Amino acid sequence: MSEKKEAVMDLQTVKESSQLSLQSTKEDGHSKGPIFDEKRTKNLVRKMDRNIVPFLSLLYLLSFLDRTNIGNARLVNLEDSLGMTGLDYNVALAIFFPFYVAAEVPSNVMLKRTSASFWFSFIMVFWAISTTLMGLVKTYPQLLAVRAVLGLWEGGLFPGINFYITTWYRRHECGLRMAIFFSAATAAGAFGGLIARGVSEMKGIGGLQGWSWIFILEGIVTFIVAIWAYFQVHDKPETAKFLTEEERSEVRRRLVEDRHNLADEWDMKYVWQALKDWKIWVHMLITFGMFICLYSISLFLPTIIKNMGYKNNDAQLMTVPPYVVGCIFTISGGFLADRYKQRGVFMIGYCIMAMTGFSMLLATESVGVQYAGTFLATSGIYANIPGGVAWNGNNIGGSTKRAIGLGLHASAGNLGGIVSSFLFLSSQSPRYLQGFGTLLAVSGMSCILSIIMTIYLRRENTRRDREGAEKGLPTPENYTEEMREAEREKGDDASFFRYVI
Repeated sequence: MSEKKEAVMDLQTVKESSQLSLQSTKEDGHSKGPIFDEKRTKNLVRKMDRNIVPFLSLLYLLSFLDRTNIGNARLVNLEDSLGMTGLDYNVALAIFFPFYVAAEVPSNVMLKRTSASFWFSFIMVFWAISTTLMGLVKTYPQLLAVRAVLGLWEGGLFPGINFYITTWYRRHECGLRMAIFFSAATAAGAFGGLIARGVSEMKGIGGLQGWSWIFILEGIVTFIVAIWAYFQVHDKPETAKFLTEEERSEVRRRLVEDRHNLADEWDMKYVWQALKDWKIWVHMLITFGMFICLYSISLFLPTIIKNMGYKNNDAQLMTVPPYVVGCIFTISGGFLADRYKQRGVFMIGYCIMAMTGFSMLLATESVGVQYAGTFLATSGIYANIPGGVAWNGNNIGGSTKRAIGLGLHASAGNLGGIVSSFLFLSSQSPRYLQGFGTLLAVSGMSCILSIIMTIYLRRENTRRDREGAEKGLPTPENYTEEMREAEREKGDDASFFRYVI
């Protein structure tokens, strides 16, 4: 008890001295930096949006396209060409994910210690080469080897972009930007079907099958964009050429104000803080369930629709509308969550939407109802992926802890890809009852955990407000810089930190 009293007295002393310092500053007439009104701030944020978000979306579109195009290639005789039978296709899907997951946290460490322009470009070059090589394989073991290498190089992009966005935008601005870049995944699903339908007609050119050209052409495009990325990606606000010096200062000021001067340097103790934070582990379970659903849709939707009774080429095209609707829900969900400063309720709502879709696919043989179910399932799942990342990232205090936490988040999610690879087996077609039943169960798990997390965060914020008032501490927005500095290494355990609910 005496230690707590001493800590409160120390904070009060810091508070009093900082107020005197602030009063002195005002009397001297000195300004703490450029003051942006609401209009200038909106223009600044839009300027960042134009120069950052579209290119990130392109990178992720290529990433998702290059990992999921095997689902389209399957409908263009991939299995027959390589002599694949039984579970061979499922194994080819699954082998990607252990290497993908293994790369995520180390990749975020490298991103933190190098630069975004270098690291994103570096990993893209190698996954582009891997994608191209998939079009040149002649045997099933070669396909497995290249898929494994592809996973290793692609693993860094998703957690890397999510962390990168948090270094530019305030917490209640991240959700929409993450949703926009992740909507590229839905675009990849739509484009994948259209591209596969057209490229499959290249069968015989260069002595290659149509499925080979799907991989080769997409790999070449990724390689070109990888080189472009080195010059296009802006590493950090302090060096961004598209910002003026005054704008750079304002971006930095906004981030410091929003994240409360919490520690930004690299130190292993923040890594351990992330590993010991139970909230991050709960988010990992939530995203594990969501990603099982995500990869089941992205890898098997062409097969699912084909087994509704459509021909191969028609099935490719029928995958497009669910992804288009899913893209709309993903972006609108990110916008509304940022606007109303609520994340948990949107996570819960989209989980229920996905569960409804899977129930429709599970419970009936009506093709119309099943196809409608794909719209609800796709929309609910895809909208929840960036929502979950933003929710977790918003509530991790400190730059290094956040980088590790988001890496763990993505790693847990992508482990779901291993599970999804074995949910839709050929022996269970055309209904895939086990697959849809599993997706209904894991989306229900994510829904329940989201409800628990929402309730906890609300209560924790209320507790901190109450205890702060009892100790005579100011409200979080009225903490001085000196008071924040005294707790800068505590991350989201700092007395002034409040969780995004």
